[in-house]
Amino acid sequence: MAESSGSPELPDWIKDHLSRYIATNGEDGYLWDASLGGGKGMIPTLLLTTVGRKSGRELTLPLIFGQSGSDYVVVASKGGAPAHPAWYLNLEANPDVHVQVKADKFTARAHTATDAERAALWPKMVDIYGPYADYQKKTDRQIPVVVLKRV
Repeated sequence: MAESSGSPELPDWIKDHLSRYIATNGEDGYLWDASLGGGKGMIPTLLLTTVGRKSGRELTLPLIFGQSGSDYVVVASKGGAPAHPAWYLNLEANPDVHVQVKADKFTARAHTATDAERAALWPKMVDIYGPYADYQKKTDRQIPVVVLKRV
């Protein structure tokens, strides 16, 4: 996997998180202080790399994750904004993604959780990062839960 950088439009704190994670193979950056976003405590993050549906460029972002068996789970919240985040639209167009969890780098296939999967996974993700519940209340769209399956 080619290491790519985040978009120049990313906030500085995300750019910092991303650069620390990449530079240390996740030793610094794997755990994120959720109090910075309204949550509690240190929570795990992974790096997700998608290919831009318009640009064709790789975009890597740090995201909070949970697990369901051997699969990884992320939430396309965008803070409760009315539109889905670009990374989610990218993986809808091309579900083959790269993932890094600490020093473990692998290819995965992403899919949006089915209604039954979401019913089981959403409460687990809200337990990890409580503000997701508030984000869902802020928007009319159903916030997607994404399952990343190692290939």
